[in-house]
Amino acid sequence: MYWTYIIIAVLLAVAELVYFRIADHFNIIDKPNERSSHTRVVLRGGGIIFTIGLWVWSVFFGFQYPWLLAAVTLAAGVSFIDDIHSLPDSVRLVAQFVAMGLMFWQLDMIHPELWWAVILALIVCVGATNIYNFMDGINGITAGYSLAVLIPLLLLNMKVVFVEESLIIVTTLSVLVFSYFNFRPKNKAKCFAGDVGSVGIAFILLFLIGCKIMQTSDITWLAFLLVYGIDGCCTIIHRIMLHEHLGEAHRKHAYQIMANELKMGHVTVSLIYMVLQLVISLVMVYLIPETILAHWIYVVVMAIVLALAYLLFMKKYYHLHEEYLKSLEK
Repeated sequence: MYWTYIIIAVLLAVAELVYFRIADHFNIIDKPNERSSHTRVVLRGGGIIFTIGLWVWSVFFGFQYPWLLAAVTLAAGVSFIDDIHSLPDSVRLVAQFVAMGLMFWQLDMIHPELWWAVILALIVCVGATNIYNFMDGINGITAGYSLAVLIPLLLLNMKVVFVEESLIIVTTLSVLVFSYFNFRPKNKAKCFAGDVGSVGIAFILLFLIGCKIMQTSDITWLAFLLVYGIDGCCTIIHRIMLHEHLGEAHRKHAYQIMANELKMGHVTVSLIYMVLQLVISLVMVYLIPETILAHWIYVVVMAIVLALAYLLFMKKYYHLHEEYLKSLEK
């Protein structure tokens, strides 16, 4: 079994290097602008390795989750096209809702008598996917945060199996391969994940968490995405209060202000998010009683703490971003 994973890791590394050649040939690049947190041209779409990893896992371990494979391929495929040639928001959203529906079918969540719950879950999960995408703005944050979700999921699965373990391991390998080329200081990354990467890995993580939710009927396992969730939701509320168009690019996330206005290193900021989510998840796995009530109390308390931390951070440092915006107007 270990040799199988070694072979898969090598195949994934080779696949990533081949993609770099293709991206370089077809000029699939990310050019910096005033909203960017980098200052040089970098290859885009390196996160395609997450979808490739899912295909490789399916070939090696049997096509156990065919609808998941179809869902990730559809969502990531449309996102890859968007990385190359910008697509209308409506096209991306339709593709994501259809793909999420396929994933729900794989999770056996589609039941006519619970149509309202399915619709609500679709909205929440598509929203979570886009927040995951919005948070992909500095080197290492998508890779580091994904590892912070995958590691607790693997440990949780070792306690009580809820999904094929090899899927978590191969997904982790694909993230580690991507990390080698991306989890680097500012302007030293070989590639960025692109929408194809952040959307693809978001779907896979939501499926893994969804498997645990379906096993336990406990939606608080979404706390494995709590740090991103609080940052993303608070930022959206902030932008609504500022009467901004939510579809426009911006640099208002807490991690962006850390990296840009406070001049913190990309690796440092990514590690902060990674470690914070890892601690929250591991405490839930090992220290919180395995009851729905205990889980809810813990998640609500953590959400309040993170939201207050976000508000205090913005109160102290947001003025730096306002000064940056004024400098663009001059």
